[in-house]
Amino acid sequence: MQSVASVIAPAWMSAIRDFRNYLKLERSLSPNSIEAYERDVEKLAQYVSMNTAGTRPEKVDIKLLQGFLQYINELGMSAYSQARILSGIKGFYKYLLAEERIDKDPTQLLEGPRLGRKLPDTLDYDEIVQLLEAIDLSTPEGGRNRAMLEVLYSSGLRVSELVELRASNVYFDLGFLRVIGKGNKERLVPIGRDAMKYLRIYLEEIRVNIPVQKGFEGHVFLNRAGRRISRVSVFLIIKALAKNIGLKKTISPHTFRHSFATHLIEGGADLRAVQEMLGHESITTTEIYTHLDRDYLRQVIRDFHPRS
Repeated sequence: MQSVASVIAPAWMSAIRDFRNYLKLERSLSPNSIEAYERDVEKLAQYVSMNTAGTRPEKVDIKLLQGFLQYINELGMSAYSQARILSGIKGFYKYLLAEERIDKDPTQLLEGPRLGRKLPDTLDYDEIVQLLEAIDLSTPEGGRNRAMLEVLYSSGLRVSELVELRASNVYFDLGFLRVIGKGNKERLVPIGRDAMKYLRIYLEEIRVNIPVQKGFEGHVFLNRAGRRISRVSVFLIIKALAKNIGLKKTISPHTFRHSFATHLIEGGADLRAVQEMLGHESITTTEIYTHLDRDYLRQVIRDFHPRS
């Protein structure tokens, strides 16, 4: 089984350990602050290991850092979260400069994301819970909607992947979904405990009572007419829920995908695991990494996802 440490080179582990000691002994920061700094630098270390294996912390340049910022942006992290990670990395390089391990700070001219404009594309966990609990489970549509949103947040699916999900691709015994993504590419994605619970209830108690139209027998999520639910319908369901709870943010199904990625990464999950679960193409120039072990992906969901 692969772990976070397994994708971080020894040179980075050593530098991060020295940085931690500095934060603890010389700056007297709290354990929570030290852990946050460590996580920020570990994310950069993972990215470097994925793209330019062998590059030591002292050899990182602004071009590599810009690629890292673009990468976490593409994973769906909010501008605020990106800025916070950048702040941690800048602290790390200020430390290396003060220790004379580098003679120039590569983060000095690095521009972070703009925070001036509101980016309401990520929900915090309490907002996710409010949306889920606002669903009326006394109706068949409510049971379906709860299952849909639990799956969106649990597995980070695109809305197109959600509406095309087939019952034959739901593996309750393994805790995985087989998803057909962009370019007709398949991937296996872990599904969390709560999502499995509501999906099982929907399939076994609600969907079985819906007269299914020909051609839609295999689709998981159906509308009242027994046809595959549309992407627009999923959008409207989420918009209505947001209105019901008085949520001021402008949200969509993609908001759940962004929140899935952000909450995992902020919880400590490694970048490569999140990238694989999202079905993002690798941005590495050489295919030196094999797919992550499935048990490890399931462990990432179990350890870092708020609803697992």
